[in-house]
Amino acid sequence: MQHRISKLFYTVTHFAPGVFALSILLLLSTTTQAQRATTSSPYSRYGLGEMRGDLLPQLRAMGGISTGIRYLNGYGNINVANPASYSALGLTTIDVGLFGNITQLSNNNLSENSYNFSLSHINFGIPMGRPGGISFGIMPFSDVGFSYAISGAIDTTAIRTVYAGAGGTTKAYLGYGVQITKNFSVGVNASYIFGTLERINSVEFPDDVGALNVRIDSSQYVRGFNFDYGVQYFQPLGNNVNLTIGYTGTAGPSLRTNTSRVITRTPTSVEDDQENLPVDTISSEEGIKQDITMPMKHSVGFSIAKGSNWLIGGDFNYAKWSDYRVGNRNPQLTDSYGFAIGGQITPDVTSVNYFSVVDYRLGFKYDKSYINISDQDIKRMALTVGFGFPLPSLFGTSFYKVNFATEFGQMGTLSNNLVRERYINFNLGFTLNDRWFRRRYYD
Repeated sequence: MQHRISKLFYTVTHFAPGVFALSILLLLSTTTQAQRATTSSPYSRYGLGEMRGDLLPQLRAMGGISTGIRYLNGYGNINVANPASYSALGLTTIDVGLFGNITQLSNNNLSENSYNFSLSHINFGIPMGRPGGISFGIMPFSDVGFSYAISGAIDTTAIRTVYAGAGGTTKAYLGYGVQITKNFSVGVNASYIFGTLERINSVEFPDDVGALNVRIDSSQYVRGFNFDYGVQYFQPLGNNVNLTIGYTGTAGPSLRTNTSRVITRTPTSVEDDQENLPVDTISSEEGIKQDITMPMKHSVGFSIAKGSNWLIGGDFNYAKWSDYRVGNRNPQLTDSYGFAIGGQITPDVTSVNYFSVVDYRLGFKYDKSYINISDQDIKRMALTVGFGFPLPSLFGTSFYKVNFATEFGQMGTLSNNLVRERYINFNLGFTLNDRWFRRRYYD
């Protein structure tokens, strides 16, 4: 006589432990890589550097639209930019990615090329049933990477002022989103920001061998918590078309810095490739503690999608960078704003033709940054292109996709003797969807 015994328990799919272990290794590697500069922009000298944004490749490929994105072609996607979207997670999701760029800097008749590459992110999303979903992971928050010199003269003495910097900050976050009504969800991310910013500022006398160059080396250790919140309203429009409207914001929290600064004097070198040792130290300071007041940020956006066939959307963002402070010092940053438009199309998700099930993405974005030099606003414009390549499923409950995004952009201008930065950013992400936690029955 057979007795049917039904047991309810949670289990991870048989390959999940290996994936989880690999993800932890990548998580640690990403933390290390995030402390290195992945930009070569002179404009990263200002503020905390170049802000990277909470976007995965599938969203970057559409111009960076994110505030009104809830679903994306039936696959589980982690939209860190709006935590209200976590309540839409239907499968456990892991997203791991790489970042690279090619940059050309131009000023007058001079130009210079640079290349950067690093791990970019690892994110987890876990559905929590009807109440909502959670997400956690680690991503770059800002990057600093620059080196340039400005030549001048005092009377007949030539002077060269050198600016250089490297480093960056990283964001480790934990977020929760919940659907509180049939058409409305809310969410919040709690993040810990950390990293080191290295900066060098020196005044040199290249033609005066008897002069002493003055150099300031500073290391800024940044730590602190950050909170983002978001809401989404979603409404069917009929004929399998859905509208999502979203809003996200931050409360303008404060970060804490601990700065070390050393000022030295060094004799001018006879040869350009030779660097003399410092002859003395003018001052040395350790443990200079200050608060960094971050700006309040706001973003509104929408998306209209028809099932798994197509999606279009737009975002508008604003940040009050004029409130940014380092201690009591006001670095004279200006308020920033921008917009993004984009979308994707998937010809036929049921087709046996592979190119009919690929996601094709396109977008455009414009930003007036928080930098103003000689009454010239520094602006950024970029065209984005990307693809989502589905991979064969090894198991019945597992789904995979490779997301690729390319951003062709320009920042700055050649006017007023400024630097024009043209760049190509590459973002590659691997997305895994699976039912890691499910109900099993035994006879």
